[in-house]
Amino acid sequence: MSTTPLDALGGEAALLRLVTRFYDRMETDPAVHALHRLHFRGHGLSHTRQAQFEFLCGFLGGRAHYRERHGHMNLREIHAHVPIRSVDADLWLRTFDAALQDCAMTGPVVERLRATLRRAAHKLVNDVPDWRDGAG
Repeated sequence: MSTTPLDALGGEAALLRLVTRFYDRMETDPAVHALHRLHFRGHGLSHTRQAQFEFLCGFLGGRAHYRERHGHMNLREIHAHVPIRSVDADLWLRTFDAALQDCAMTGPVVERLRATLRRAAHKLVNDVPDWRDGAG
């Protein structure tokens, strides 16, 4: 049986701890407030915490919870309604990096994950009207 990136991170329990820490930071760190505000519309953070865990679980080679629930794992479609600027992508990545550090997750699988997330985050940058600035 081959080991998945999820296994290398410590399985679903470790991933849940990581996602929980990430969103705890988002809710409590004033420096991350701009990201937190992106969740003020839509389903809110409680939904997003679960969706993020489900997505990353499948993304990392575990059970595809997100796909089972939503029928796809298309990041652009998932985020199509969200105004994402370069500064948002960078802040998301810094916050995720901090959560990885908080959870003491290191090693080659973490470095590959960081590189993949960097590419994905910057591909999500868009020109959706940013209601945080009073537009839209």
